Amino acid sequence: MTDDHDDIEDFDDTAVMMPSAIELRRLSPLDWARFGAQSMAYARPVMVDGKAAVAIHAADGTPIGAAPTLALATAAIRQHGMGAALVH
Repeated sequence: MTDDHDDIEDFDDTAVMMPSAIELRRLSPLDWARFGAQSMAYARPVMVDGKAAVAIHAADGTPIGAAPTLALATAAIRQHGMGAALVH
């Protein structure tokens, strides 16, 4: 009798690669939708009127908000049911 889980030990997780930034830039709106873009947002440090702030963007780059700190930006993203990523 064979064990259905014999192949688990042979799994090579180094073969699973994340897409590069160049590959992500080439994604179409449909690809982003399939990737779950509606549930992702990113925070990016910016300067506003000479003061440090954090811009909040939808995964497709659309600006959707701003906050004075990364903690508040992350909280706002999560409050709206989205996953947060920091881009620097």
